[in-house]
Amino acid sequence: MKAFRLSLALAILVAPLASHADGSNPDPRAVIANKVPGTKLEDVHATPIPGVFELMRGTDAAYVSADGKYAIAGDLYDLASNNDLTDVQRRDVRLKLLGDIPESQMVIFGPKDARHTVTVFTDVDCAYCRKLHSQIADYNRLGIRVRYVFYPRSGPNTESWTKAEQVWCSPDRNDALTRAKRGEALKAKVCPNTPVAREYALGQKFNLQGTPAIVLANGDMLPGYVSPTELAQELHKIDR
Repeated sequence: MKAFRLSLALAILVAPLASHADGSNPDPRAVIANKVPGTKLEDVHATPIPGVFELMRGTDAAYVSADGKYAIAGDLYDLASNNDLTDVQRRDVRLKLLGDIPESQMVIFGPKDARHTVTVFTDVDCAYCRKLHSQIADYNRLGIRVRYVFYPRSGPNTESWTKAEQVWCSPDRNDALTRAKRGEALKAKVCPNTPVAREYALGQKFNLQGTPAIVLANGDMLPGYVSPTELAQELHKIDR
C-alpha cells in the first residue's frame, strides 16, 4: 500500500497534463491513467463525488481529482448509509481475480456441492495455517469447502516456497499438504509450471499482511485464523 501511494504521489508531481490537439477537454480517466505508470483506463472509476475518481490497483485504492493534480489515500464512505464504498470495490476485485484461477490450480478439501466455499491463502509453515488445517474435517462437516491457494510468506527461493511446490508436485496433493502441515518432509521433487508464483503474486495484489487469509464467497476477506464455528457464523450472515 505504501509503495502504491508513493508511486502515485510521484507520478502526479512529475507527469504533464494531457491535452487534445483541438483544445477539447480530455477524458479525466485518461488523464489520470496517463499520469500513473502501469495504469489502465479500466482501473479508473467515477465516484459519487463530482470531479473525483477512484484509482484501484489490485485492492489498493486512491482518489484522484479529475485534473490529475491531487490524490487522497483512504477509504470513501457514504455517510448516509455508513457504507464503505471502497471496500465494495475491493470485494469485487477479489472475486474477479480469484475467478481467473481455475479450481484445477487449487488444493481443495470438501465436496463440490458444499453449502459454502471459501478460498484460503496458506503458508505450509504458518502456525495458524496449520491450526486451521488440523480442523479441516470440522470445516467440511459444517458445510464449508476450503480451496487452498499458496502464499509462502517468506517469498521465492525459500524453504517454505519449496515446500509449497513439493506439495503441488506430489501425486496426492491433499495428502501431501496435510503431511507438510504436520511438519513431515516430502519426497516429491519440484516440477515445472507450479501455480505457486502466480498465487503468491495474487496475494500481493490482495495486500495480504499474513496468513491464513480467508476470502468468502461475497469477496470479504478475513485476516488470520477463524475457528470452524466462527467461520460458519460469518458465512451464515451472508446467507441472510
